[in-house]
Amino acid sequence: MKLLIYGINFAPEPTGIGKYTGEMAQWLAAAGHEVRVITAPPYYPAWQVGAGHSGHEYRSESWQGVHVMRAPLWVPRQPGGLKRLLHLASFALTSLPVLWAQWRWKPDVVWTVEPALVCAPAAVTFASLRGARSWLHIQDHEVDAAFELGLIKGRALRHCVERVERWLMRRSDRVSTISKRMRDRALSKGVAPQRLVHLPNWADIGGIAPLATPSTYRAELGLAPDAVVALYSGNMGNKQGLEVLAEVARLLQDEPRIQFVLGGDGSGRADLQARCADLPNVRFMDLQPPERLNDWLGLADVHLLPQRADAADLVMPSKLTGMLASGRAVLATAWPDTELREVVAQDAACGLVVPPDDPAAMAEALRVLAADPALRAELGANGRRHAEASLSQDAVLRRFEAQLLALGRKGEATCAHNPS
Repeated sequence: MKLLIYGINFAPEPTGIGKYTGEMAQWLAAAGHEVRVITAPPYYPAWQVGAGHSGHEYRSESWQGVHVMRAPLWVPRQPGGLKRLLHLASFALTSLPVLWAQWRWKPDVVWTVEPALVCAPAAVTFASLRGARSWLHIQDHEVDAAFELGLIKGRALRHCVERVERWLMRRSDRVSTISKRMRDRALSKGVAPQRLVHLPNWADIGGIAPLATPSTYRAELGLAPDAVVALYSGNMGNKQGLEVLAEVARLLQDEPRIQFVLGGDGSGRADLQARCADLPNVRFMDLQPPERLNDWLGLADVHLLPQRADAADLVMPSKLTGMLASGRAVLATAWPDTELREVVAQDAACGLVVPPDDPAAMAEALRVLAADPALRAELGANGRRHAEASLSQDAVLRRFEAQLLALGRKGEATCAHNPS
């Protein structure tokens, strides 16, 4: 099987879409498949091209058995609506020569991920002309989220972009999503049920496991032995609703046993730091190296998982799988009828859920968890069992591999009946 992955985000990111795409590529290459990737230099979530990479040059590298081709792009320091669109458009244009250079290699399947949907038109066109199959994976309903969260505005623009999105989904040979509610939304956009696949994010249950001893980060941060750590780890962007964490920390500042550790980077970090500047119970950390991820997630007594109310069922936070694997309790914000609430409160039974944008409710739930170590242990163990039973990387990717091979064989049969 020859698989071409085409997308702006790719490993080695420690979290998010690039991490999952990278792990998928690495797993498939180890399984004997030929995998090539067209992507950008790493820049996310700091919105700055990483050290050792270039935003102005084409480069190729070998990574974990995968041939990675990086095209230049423009990275705004402070992404806004128009800047974000220009940023995405820059990669869409610069990556085109790299995509068409794969004509002689002739991939069996061209796989692209939303976000960023900007790569999908070229991917679908290339696959169709070259006799390959196209697969669109929806990690976020990017178009809906961008407009409903106010990142991009304009009724006419939204109507135009939604028409393009629906056309791309109907033209893709396979469309996959990571949750049931996101699957339903794809169906509502005209994707035929037989072409729709559920491909959930997986948990690294081997690399992430409950710690038998206290995390080394506790000593490094100077935390008291009896401190209850409320940890947020991940992208600090516009979809997370992180403002509520500053308010929760303010409500709990007279309870010094509860300490907040907020780790990550993104366009919203500066604002969050400003909101927490006078709070002695809040510490900020940068993204931590992948080799320390288990110890980092094990620092939490309670994982914090805020989500904006208007992002319900448009995204399923990828960071949840690491939380489950770590065996720690989760405190999430979600409305009663959303899938995030179902997963946290019912399917995994790994934590407490309060309404979005309600600092008082979140603070009270955190008090409850801080006061009850037995409850935290029970919820954490439930989450770990759910990860092991339903979300192991090997099980998820074996199912994906089978679907990928079936799609590739279908493409070969079509070419045999319609030789070019």
